Amino acid sequence: MTTTKLALSALNLVSVREGQTSQEAIESMVKLAQYTERLGYERYWIAEHHNINGTISSATSMLINHTLEHTKTIRVGSGGVMLPNHFPLIVAEQFGTLETIHPHRVDLGLGRAPGADPKTGYLLRRALLNGIDTFEKDITELLRYFGPEKQQGEVKAYPAVGTKVPLYILGSSVNSAKLAARLGLPYSFAGHFPTNEMSAALATYRSEFQPSEYLAEPYIIVALNVIAAETNEEAQHELTTMQQMYLYALRNQIQPLKAPIASMDDLWSPVEKQYVESMFGLTLIGDKDRIRKQLNAFQKQFHADEIMAASYIYDFAKQKNSFKLLTEAANER
Repeated sequence: MTTTKLALSALNLVSVREGQTSQEAIESMVKLAQYTERLGYERYWIAEHHNINGTISSATSMLINHTLEHTKTIRVGSGGVMLPNHFPLIVAEQFGTLETIHPHRVDLGLGRAPGADPKTGYLLRRALLNGIDTFEKDITELLRYFGPEKQQGEVKAYPAVGTKVPLYILGSSVNSAKLAARLGLPYSFAGHFPTNEMSAALATYRSEFQPSEYLAEPYIIVALNVIAAETNEEAQHELTTMQQMYLYALRNQIQPLKAPIASMDDLWSPVEKQYVESMFGLTLIGDKDRIRKQLNAFQKQFHADEIMAASYIYDFAKQKNSFKLLTEAANER
């Protein structure tokens, strides 16, 4: 058992389960936030995605505010706001307002991807005006907007001035790690997506980190898929929900989250199976004991400061139980 406490957080794309309405999905989002808060989770982040059937996290800041209004202590934020879609001034105004309403509970995670298909990205429009990657410039602008009055320019993002909303750089590559290190900001690595750059990215972030007024030492969050259940067999059964999700995405038939099934063999071809399994990224799966061992192995290699769990489980009670078992496994390391 290790004595190093591992912080836990949750990532939610606000998936609609088959048979649910959008309103019911938002209610589940809030209930999960309340439950993870009771478990002692550090933060609860909501992702930004557009034009994906069964995923309703497009108006991210509104969902964050709704979650903040129905929780008391857990930090709530974006995982992330996709900056190609937004002008920094508007983001600062929105998150400055959130921080003003809910002091010291708001996080602003920032991503470089649009979180949308090309046609949707076109209609989101902002990227059309730039034509170049302005991610670092946008982040620098946001830091100024949230900074003290004396650092402001002619245009100020009231009420963001002086709120010091914490920024987190999201990414899955060495380039994003270099940027987070150069700016002296915390780094959230998307391990729940397929990537072969985790080792290099985290090592680069640590070695190149420059202390700043925002952060004295490197801080790493790693997002992982987690499916924890009472038995290993049950966890494998629940996994078929995520497998179906990726399979239908591959076929361009994205649908609401489906109930687990006895076997995927009748649904996919060998080629589809290979593709789906390649899309999982890092996934902790099994009963509490297996999750604990997987966590230990992961931490032995990567030494994350915080794990952010994404959990695609159809049954809400079982999804909550997955977060509980993860907590117990982390506490017993």
